[in-house]
Amino acid sequence: MKRCWLSADKVFEVIRMAKKGQTFCSYSLDIKKKAVDMRLQGMTKKEVAEELGIADIGRLKVWMRKYREQGDSGLIDQRGRSK
Repeated sequence: MKRCWLSADKVFEVIRMAKKGQTFCSYSLDIKKKAVDMRLQGMTKKEVAEELGIADIGRLKVWMRKYREQGDSGLIDQRGRSK
């Protein structure tokens, strides 16, 4: 499942501000797991992104790093949750 929404000057990460009207996408845990599995099977980032409809290929790199460091729990979106 892929959800996208528009943001008007919403803070993006720590350093950058989102551009007015920029579209943000969020992906379900299932899509993230499927993308990681496809990468581990040897598919390129471009192939995985095209097959799963992922707009930002760089996302795959982040998901792979989080998966290597934390396993499946690293793929869970933690934004907005208190620590």
